[in-house]
Amino acid sequence: MNTDFSNIYINGEWRKGSSDSLMKNTNPFTEEELVTIQAATKEDLDEAYEAARIAQAEWANELPQNKRAVLEKVADVMQENEELILDWIIKESGSTYMKAISEFRASINILKESTTYPYRMEGKILPSQTAGKENRVYRNPLGVIGIISPWNFPFHLAIRSIAPAIATGNAVVIKPATDTPVTGGLIFASIFEAAGLPKGLINVIVGRGSEIGDEIVTHPTPRLISFTGSTEVGRHIGELAGKNLKKSALELGGNNVFIALKEADIDQAVDSALFGKFYHQGQICMAINRIFVHQDIYEEFAETFVQRAKNLKFGDPSKKDTNVGPLINRDQVDRILKDIEASVSQGAKIRVGGNAEGNVLEPTVITDVNNEMPLAKNEIFGPVAILIPFEKDEDVVQMANAYPYGLSGAVHSKNIEHATDMAHEIHTGMIHINDQSVNDEPHMPFGGEKDSGLGRFNGEWVLEEFTTLKWLSVQRTPRNYGPFISQLK
Repeated sequence: MNTDFSNIYINGEWRKGSSDSLMKNTNPFTEEELVTIQAATKEDLDEAYEAARIAQAEWANELPQNKRAVLEKVADVMQENEELILDWIIKESGSTYMKAISEFRASINILKESTTYPYRMEGKILPSQTAGKENRVYRNPLGVIGIISPWNFPFHLAIRSIAPAIATGNAVVIKPATDTPVTGGLIFASIFEAAGLPKGLINVIVGRGSEIGDEIVTHPTPRLISFTGSTEVGRHIGELAGKNLKKSALELGGNNVFIALKEADIDQAVDSALFGKFYHQGQICMAINRIFVHQDIYEEFAETFVQRAKNLKFGDPSKKDTNVGPLINRDQVDRILKDIEASVSQGAKIRVGGNAEGNVLEPTVITDVNNEMPLAKNEIFGPVAILIPFEKDEDVVQMANAYPYGLSGAVHSKNIEHATDMAHEIHTGMIHINDQSVNDEPHMPFGGEKDSGLGRFNGEWVLEEFTTLKWLSVQRTPRNYGPFISQLK
């Protein structure tokens, strides 16, 4: 398996990008340089899409057992190189060891689910309203898929699109986030190459969004753009894709709610909220953003939450007992500190944390927050927990739905039906009872509503995204076209 990630990957070849600009990849904790990559140009992108187009035409007709065999070999290669992959996830994205292990396992699971797709390209035979006709429906690959991967869960969220795309007979061109070019892209070129995937089916372009970001979407070759990232960028990608009559699968931001009803088990709810808020420093689209607690249990919940948050270990992500590592860059730290300052000026109280050293922001807990403060209105995407009291069910539902996001959420109550009834009222694509908001299973539909995205990943739902249907009819007996033809004879 190639471990030199200083080149881009086009049509089975590792080569330098054609741009004069260099892209330096650094460790967000130590700030040491990891690798420098010569950036790609529009001409490189064009070559990548052309290679994918040519290779896909043959791959679409490959036998299902051969497609599956390649994906099974990919899993073998990943497991053989687990320590290498974990090391890169930790040092490139600032992941803690615990998070890196979880991300790796989730990637193996989505890969295993994808090995079933070559045998799930099902069609149908349906009746016709025309005598002697047979209607057939075929499920075919789309062709070439452009994948733009994010920096927060780069390994898992890249393979979540790569594996299903390859399994369903497509080819891919990947543009990873500039903060994670290796774990969001280049490492997959190495893995799939080692697994024997035919050249041209996977291509990785590392370049600045300002130079090739629009072109990866507007290029005439890809039929679908799979993007995971911010709502702002996703909206732009969706606009470009729609203008060019392409499909888009967009998994975007969230302002996810965690609701502890008055009959919640406080101990269980606090544990769930701590995990859902501070896992991977809160840099997860599904992370809890607003914690709503019924006023009858607010003080007890807050005190328990604060005491346990004080025990979170933060700092060096390579240490196996670290709970909270660095944010991806200093811009993220400064953005969050600004919202903390603004919210405190409006009456919020910092109970724990609030300080940063380098890119490490201390686990922070803030109480006396209301739903109009900056920390509640904006997606935090960092290790800052805000606790908001509520009195009535209708109040918390209204506050939960006040903002134009709808990705994930959670409701806690010993009364399951009470929690379920409330969950139905929350406008979101996913929600969990007596758990936290960060859940992802390879066979369950993953995606959001409103400004949180379009489409669904995983299971049978990603098949719908990454394939297209063709209606083919067969007229088995001569058709009677009525007077249109009879008067001609």
